Amino acid sequence: MALIITDECINCDVCEPECPNRAISQGEEIYEIDPDLCTECVGHYNTPQCVEVCPVSCIVGDPDRVENREQLMEKYQFLTTGVNRAPLG
Repeated sequence: MALIITDECINCDVCEPECPNRAISQGEEIYEIDPDLCTECVGHYNTPQCVEVCPVSCIVGDPDRVENREQLMEKYQFLTTGVNRAPLG
């Protein structure tokens, strides 16, 4: 699932540079995560780096964008190569 930043965000600026997909940007009031770019760091790291550095634990899973690890890996592959993986079988 993609991640979201809750309104507990204190705009500390530590999450944005940690995102390898550049999915995090400053919104009108708090930082936001683009769900089309968020892979929860699958393909880059073992854990979401933004979650690791957030001092107030305001980055959580988005219940409206549930994705399993395989789907996140496919998104990562598309983002890094521009090519969707061919269907298996």
